[in-house]
Amino acid sequence: MSRHLRTDDRATSIAINHVLTIGITTLLIGVLLTGAGGLLETETDRSAETSLETVGERLAGEIHSVDQLATHDDGGTVTVTAKHPRTVANSGYTVEILAPDDCREAPLINDSTTNECLELTSQGADVTTHVPVKTDRPLETGASAQGGTIEVATEDGNVTIRGAN
Repeated sequence: MSRHLRTDDRATSIAINHVLTIGITTLLIGVLLTGAGGLLETETDRSAETSLETVGERLAGEIHSVDQLATHDDGGTVTVTAKHPRTVANSGYTVEILAPDDCREAPLINDSTTNECLELTSQGADVTTHVPVKTDRPLETGASAQGGTIEVATEDGNVTIRGAN
């Protein structure tokens, strides 16, 4: 009863079983990590969008307040300095005043009588949000500021925004 080692395959199924188990486990972990990365990116974008909307609504309110104060102050100069977050979802952002024609094309703003609006753009996430602004005075279209401390002021009969130092 002599057995040769070359024909002895009793331990082969155990080795194949371990290799298949390790391969399947590696594949599953890879799929889970890829899915988790996509979910994290989606949640980051959603968080950035919500934060930008909140900052935009606050800034629109501040612009409206400056407009009303200037109207009651007989056209005098009014400046309000407001502190906003420097970052949203861990990335910086910019705020820009757009002209009414540009606002009509903005998502979720479909009112044909829209005045100017604010466009908030995140620099890290691929997110842009538009917030309508209603004022009695014209807004200085094209004025912009980085996130953080923002000044809202009246200049030459217009309401404008700029970054504050």
